[in-house]
Amino acid sequence: MIDHKLRPLIDPPLNSLAKILAGKGLKANQVTVTGFLIGLTAMPLIAIQYYDLALLAVVLNRVADGLDGALARILGPTNVGAYLDIVLDFIFYSATIFAFALVDPGNALSAALLIFSFVGTGSSFLAMSVFAEKLGLSTQAQGAKSLYYLSGLTEGFETILILILMCLLPEWFVFLATLFAILCWITTVSRIRQSCRLLAGS
Repeated sequence: MIDHKLRPLIDPPLNSLAKILAGKGLKANQVTVTGFLIGLTAMPLIAIQYYDLALLAVVLNRVADGLDGALARILGPTNVGAYLDIVLDFIFYSATIFAFALVDPGNALSAALLIFSFVGTGSSFLAMSVFAEKLGLSTQAQGAKSLYYLSGLTEGFETILILILMCLLPEWFVFLATLFAILCWITTVSRIRQSCRLLAGS
């Protein structure tokens, strides 16, 4: 929802660091995979209730997610990079939520609901991106993206925030997961409506 407003604050330091890393020969895909592997450690850490370390893994994963994009803008985007960025993000999100079901069976229903909601948010923008490519549609509303991106209540910043809150307040997981699931479905419905309007007029 506010990703585009944060870009002027986040992009400059990421771009500066990306220039240094690019000068040392580091590739965007290397950062993507490394960040994913770091983020994936949040799952066992949450499962054994090492929430502080899990929080660190989540934050480092998100930093890497921003950094790989900055590197891609410097070195040039690739189809493989765009593919990995999307797929690994959704695996990371779902794995982190799944971990809370492992640590407490009482969280399982809320965790399942939220992962179910991720299917809605993910499919609603990925499906539209396929047709946008076919129809030659583009948007810069969220900055330079490899895919046509539909905005909504739950975007990158909101997802990072909810994961951080879950690690800081694990006892509030059921409430946080349910609340975010509702927001995800509002986003999904909004994206479906946006997509139908755009496709109907094409």
